[in-house]
Amino acid sequence: MEHLYQKLSSLSAQWRVEGYPCPDYPAIAEILEWAKDAETGSLRYLRTAQLRALEIYCYLRLIRRTPHILNLYKELYPKKADLVEALGISDEAFKRVDYDLDGLLEKINEDDDFVGEFRLEALRESLSLEYPSYILALAMGAGKTVLIGAVIATEFAMALEYPEGPFVQNALVFAPGKTIIEALRELAEVPYSKILPPRLHRSFAASIKLTFTRDGEKHIPVMPGSSFNVVVTNTEKIRIQKESIRKSDIGALIASSAREDEARAEIANLRLQKIASLPHLAVFSDEAHHTYGQSLGEELKKVRKTVDYLAANTNVICVVNTTGTPYFKKQPLRDVVIWYGLSEGIRDGILKEVAGNIQSFSFDKKQADQFLGHVVADFFKDYRNVNLPNGAQAKLAVYFPQTDDLEELRPIVEAKLTELGLSAAICLRNTNESSKGEVDAFNRLNDPASPHRVILLVNKGTEGWNCPSLFSCALARRLKSSNNFVLQAASRCLRQVPGNGRKARIYLSIDNQNTLDKELQETYGETIADLNKTQSRSLARTIVLRKIDIPPLVIKQSRRTVVRKDSAGTRLSLVKPTATSATALKKAVFEIGPQSASRHVLRQVGDTVEIKTAPDAVDGYTASVELASVYRINLWTVRAEINRLYGEGDVSATHLTALAAQIEEQTRNYDVCDEAVEVALALVKPEGFDRSKDSAGDEAYTAEITYPVDRERLLVSWEMMRAGNPKDFSFHYSPYNFDSSPEFSFFDQILTHLNVQPDKVEDIYFTGALTDPNRTDFFVEYRGDDGKWHRYTPDFVIRRKDGKCLIVEIKDARFEAATKEDLARDVRGERVVTIEGRKAVALKRWERLNPGRVKYEMIFAQGESIAHDQVSDSRRFVEE
Repeated sequence: MEHLYQKLSSLSAQWRVEGYPCPDYPAIAEILEWAKDAETGSLRYLRTAQLRALEIYCYLRLIRRTPHILNLYKELYPKKADLVEALGISDEAFKRVDYDLDGLLEKINEDDDFVGEFRLEALRESLSLEYPSYILALAMGAGKTVLIGAVIATEFAMALEYPEGPFVQNALVFAPGKTIIEALRELAEVPYSKILPPRLHRSFAASIKLTFTRDGEKHIPVMPGSSFNVVVTNTEKIRIQKESIRKSDIGALIASSAREDEARAEIANLRLQKIASLPHLAVFSDEAHHTYGQSLGEELKKVRKTVDYLAANTNVICVVNTTGTPYFKKQPLRDVVIWYGLSEGIRDGILKEVAGNIQSFSFDKKQADQFLGHVVADFFKDYRNVNLPNGAQAKLAVYFPQTDDLEELRPIVEAKLTELGLSAAICLRNTNESSKGEVDAFNRLNDPASPHRVILLVNKGTEGWNCPSLFSCALARRLKSSNNFVLQAASRCLRQVPGNGRKARIYLSIDNQNTLDKELQETYGETIADLNKTQSRSLARTIVLRKIDIPPLVIKQSRRTVVRKDSAGTRLSLVKPTATSATALKKAVFEIGPQSASRHVLRQVGDTVEIKTAPDAVDGYTASVELASVYRINLWTVRAEINRLYGEGDVSATHLTALAAQIEEQTRNYDVCDEAVEVALALVKPEGFDRSKDSAGDEAYTAEITYPVDRERLLVSWEMMRAGNPKDFSFHYSPYNFDSSPEFSFFDQILTHLNVQPDKVEDIYFTGALTDPNRTDFFVEYRGDDGKWHRYTPDFVIRRKDGKCLIVEIKDARFEAATKEDLARDVRGERVVTIEGRKAVALKRWERLNPGRVKYEMIFAQGESIAHDQVSDSRRFVEE
């Protein structure tokens, strides 16, 4: 039996293949298609997991019309037996109610003993809600906060595009605890221009208002009844319970201890009422396992009570929960609509691999010093010289149950560091008792200048700690009770960054390993064995722009323009439309309904008959203004014709369409002009890259790329080729990420030749992988099979010092015959058939427009390398 999220994944995938059809709100396709570059198919910003989650959310909202979770199950599992199985209800429980579905649902809702006996607590919580609520379950590091931002941006953009549509116009984002609310400030930094198309982003950026609740403020600073607010708060700040309001929030409201209770209630009510005043509200819960999974109980009831209050006092459109832990004591939460687990995160390269790197040890309390000594020595043996691409050194986190344990065992750690020739000063403590200096140092651990390598932790550094430079975690002693702590602590070292290829490592006692395995199963539905055999199938890397001041490529391009002919002398002559049966007004015969109160005052009782009524009409001047403005013609010319036809009388509304058609026909005088214009194409646009500082403190321009593991060998850096490239040709960015071995083969051969014959050549650039229009202007446009225009960037540009350039494209030999035939068709003026042919034709037209300045060459590769003779034309161009 497929889980709900598996069914929804298949349905949304089919929707994607069809082009996201949505007749009522077609702009949704525009948004979802914008997530990918139309030419390369590469993602602009959202990761694959985030985009899939956004697609499923939009599918539920627009195609399924935001169903309650039970109704969604009934739609997708129409057979009663399948529905019961999909909801995770055992046949024994179903049998208990004589296979009566309604009786079963009632039993789940009302019978605590029944729910406890069959472990249906999580299902009851899902089914008892009176509003649509969905869980988007993405593993740590997948970007749940950014996903919330993407959902809000999509909803707000659609609300602005369709003001009368069923879209979210306000968002409340819950975050439990201060650590996570600080992380949610990432919402303010999301590059929404990479999520929304330009025309939709402009209105969104001008409308959104982001508000974070602050300690000590009794009001939330939003305008009651306003729209496009995003209010970010932790649950304690607006929860109904007055007990959650702290003294620091009360401020001047309290004059004496006797009024403290009253003041707490007043603040809670003021904040909650302000939120309840916001229409078309969606509630988002980040890290929702605080209110679903492991905290299912009193904490859930408190937050649910708040959301229930909002649902009763404003129109809550839906509740969206993001979490990485979609299980409650091995019970899958049934409102999970997308599930992306740890193993998938590792395979997709957003988490570090840990395969074969989970070490467990059998030791008792007396052997803890031996264990810690091994952990420190083993870590520095393998990670001593490991750095992230930004220079941050690899770090080890050691978790202790209590502060006493830390203080007792810290000398063991420091002694081992000294034995290894390292300073004890690289050890940093972070507990509830840490000084401000220790806390500040902890917050700077990802800084390349941070000297600390070993972090000793108590009650810190688990959930919400984003430390990519952390490569290893160790749990120093057996825990009396875990409450998910082992999982949270052990997984902290898995966060990945582009450019890192080193695995993470986890050190545990046998007892803690068993706990980790249990918590993995309860939280992710996976085991340690699953993680140990999971390897990455894609990798990320940071490319760095090396050559910034590259002169643009100046060439001629064809520009087609539509020019209106001079119509100053055109005489407008209109004919008054005649009434036809199509324009006659037909009405039905109605009688007054006998009921005393009804939403339907009139009721049809007979066949449709014609009733003579006065048709809708506008005065002549209004009609003239409307027609003149639409067709950009002189108002008084139109007014004269309208006056001639209708005199001082009104113009029937049914005539306006026919009059407009006449005006369009008489004023449709356009010329289509093709002209060659000279343009400067930037081969690289530094402003499209991310600015940062390199290890030397100099400004650097970087971008993140993702590529399949099997293409790791095709990443070629400037440093790798430096010895054979004394003239420093090419590598305007490094490393180059070639798509195929033939591309690298051509590049290697021509680079060697350029260093032998360098006098006439300015440079050679690999352009095939740099396709983002924000980073380069070097692309041609062609029309695809879908009728839309697409961009295409060829592979190489060789530029000579005299201004001439050679554009080289490496193609697979299987495209040779069809591409050459399409080029011949273009010369004969016939339709070009294949996509590869259309790309080649677009570049050949560049060549024809720039005779003697631009040359285009295609090389068809038969195997893994390019033959020596196939590079002869390129070598000849260099030598001319």
